[in-house]
Amino acid sequence: MTSFWRVLKFAFQDLGRNFGLSFMTVFILVLMLLSVNVLWSVDVVTKEAVSIVKDQINVSLYFKAETSDKEVGEVEKYLKQFPEITELSVTTREEVLKSFEDRHKLSAEVLSALQELGDNPFGPTVVIKTREPQDYKKIMSALDVPEYENMIEAKSFEGHEEGIEKIQNITNRIERLGFGLSILFALIAFMIIFNTVRVAIYTQRIEISIKRLVGASSWFIRGPYLIESFIFTILSVAVTAGLIYLALHWLDPYLSLVFPNGFTLTNYYNSHILSLFGLQALAVLLLTVISSLLAMRRQLKV
Repeated sequence: MTSFWRVLKFAFQDLGRNFGLSFMTVFILVLMLLSVNVLWSVDVVTKEAVSIVKDQINVSLYFKAETSDKEVGEVEKYLKQFPEITELSVTTREEVLKSFEDRHKLSAEVLSALQELGDNPFGPTVVIKTREPQDYKKIMSALDVPEYENMIEAKSFEGHEEGIEKIQNITNRIERLGFGLSILFALIAFMIIFNTVRVAIYTQRIEISIKRLVGASSWFIRGPYLIESFIFTILSVAVTAGLIYLALHWLDPYLSLVFPNGFTLTNYYNSHILSLFGLQALAVLLLTVISSLLAMRRQLKV
């Protein structure tokens, strides 16, 4: 324990002697982690946005008024054989008529014209939802057969493929930019840590020689630099977490206006805090330890 406390003391002394380089190291690590978190947040927001858009996509099949419930049931049974379909709902003629009357209850002219017809002019309606937007083309093609075309009066594909494609294109560009920035900051952090350790060893080469002469072990000499790696990791992750939560506190009110389901990034980070910051801390620790070990291997030949 005495040796450990001495190693810890030497580590903090080294940080104090090279405060400028230590500060720059933590600063670059924070920039790297911020770029990673921005990339992560954009991916999460994009997936949520695409999910909402996908939920709004459906195909509506409008049957002719003379189509019987049995015939609609046959079409329903046929469609349920497709694994791509996640939801299928049937609206009867009476339900369609009631829905129409409710929508136009303030329009006396429309209701009067409907009464003059004397009979329900509407046919049943089937609404289909699939797993992916591209699955709708398969369903539409499957319905292009004579026996069903004679029953179906119209098909309405309320799709948003263009919106999804734009969202994906913007996201892909941001992800490429964020990935490039993360790699750049990682390389800069590696070089700064590598040179920080080299400078520290060079300035303390006489002390290290004395430690060798009095029988200090390799662990005792290398220990302070490895502890500095842990300190860099803890500081950078803590500062990043603080900045991220400040940014989310500002951003969430705007997200709540866009996402009607109450989605917020703060809730996402809170529910994944251990995995998110745990993985980031592990990555930073590996980066700092590897760069420190490489610098020590080259320089600690005293």
